[in-house]
Amino acid sequence: MSALTDPRGAVEELTRPEGWVLGVSVAFLLFLFVALLTGALGPTYFLFLVGLAGMYALLSFGLNSQWGFAGLINFSVAAFFGVGAYGAALFTASGSPLAELFEGVPLIPSLLGLPVVGLVVGLAVAFVLAILIGIPTLRLRADYLAIASLGLAEVVRLIVLNERWLTNGSAGVRGIPGFFAGWPVLGTFPEAMPGLRLEVIPGSPVLLETAFWRASLNVLLVLAFAGGVYFVLRRAHRSPWGRVLRTIRSDEDLARALGKDTYSFKMQSFVLGSLVMALAGVFYTHLNLYVGPGDLDPITTFYAWVAVILGGSGSNRGALFGGIVIVTIREGTRFLNDVALPIDPAPLRLLLIGVVIIAVMRYRPQGVLPPQRELIWPSAVDGGGAPESPDSGVRERKGGGGDE
Repeated sequence: MSALTDPRGAVEELTRPEGWVLGVSVAFLLFLFVALLTGALGPTYFLFLVGLAGMYALLSFGLNSQWGFAGLINFSVAAFFGVGAYGAALFTASGSPLAELFEGVPLIPSLLGLPVVGLVVGLAVAFVLAILIGIPTLRLRADYLAIASLGLAEVVRLIVLNERWLTNGSAGVRGIPGFFAGWPVLGTFPEAMPGLRLEVIPGSPVLLETAFWRASLNVLLVLAFAGGVYFVLRRAHRSPWGRVLRTIRSDEDLARALGKDTYSFKMQSFVLGSLVMALAGVFYTHLNLYVGPGDLDPITTFYAWVAVILGGSGSNRGALFGGIVIVTIREGTRFLNDVALPIDPAPLRLLLIGVVIIAVMRYRPQGVLPPQRELIWPSAVDGGGAPESPDSGVRERKGGGGDE
């Protein structure tokens, strides 16, 4: 049933966890709306948080397509995220060392500074890296992939930290333009929009200036990225390809006995997830306009795993929900600094995440939004009820009703 044609009926068909998620989401949106109107939350910072939530949703989508679909244990989420981020940053940042490196090379200098080229480069490097790490490990047990991916994450972080001639070391890469810089219309949209002052509540004005319009473009970009990835993964999960991956996750020996090339399917799943993680890194580069080695810390991988486990392994809706929850906890604890507490509130974010994981493992081990509902095509439930029972058996149809 479509929520657009019959919203009330769609709400009534929600399961208890889905209704709970919907209620909490609506209440949270109302809270944010009130915070915006009262000036407690700046509109530009709010849009930045939306972009950050979209970035973590992309990371969760990527990990979900590996662990949730095929059971691949990947502890190098931060590595592929960093490859995408640095690939885009080095090709677009002003003063990038690549300008000197490719000086005199035909065509390449003219491509530097173009965000779309940085996007392609970041995804291409992530693709090659995923192939290189997948070839020697995906034929073995999942333990070996976990060990190799854990080492890869640290190798990439150390390379970024120590290769100062290329990455500027611990200082990171600055001078990164917005993704729409140089585009017709969109490139000058933030500066062309007039500054607005809205005062719904007296004494609490809401200012919509150039930074707000620039952040709104970032939100549109991440919505396009996340929406496109969600649509692709949703279709893939329901397809025969997705059914093979679920079989591999449950019993790889069974899938192999049925004639499936499990190595090829696992490689496809691993590469797909790695590309989505790199896409999150590309977006983060143009959202934050800075990227450094600290962005590749293992905590990034930890957050992605928490989001997938919280939402439900194999569930695209769950990955989206988990990514939003992670950003809410991570950024929401920053506001506790304004509250008089006897302890430092900064470490509370890890404590809260730990409490959430314990609660999920205890009361909802399958996740808040498990994938069962996502695996049903809408036509199977919207087409008019249960399938009709046949009037006669197969043998009766073959023999015309007579005895053999």
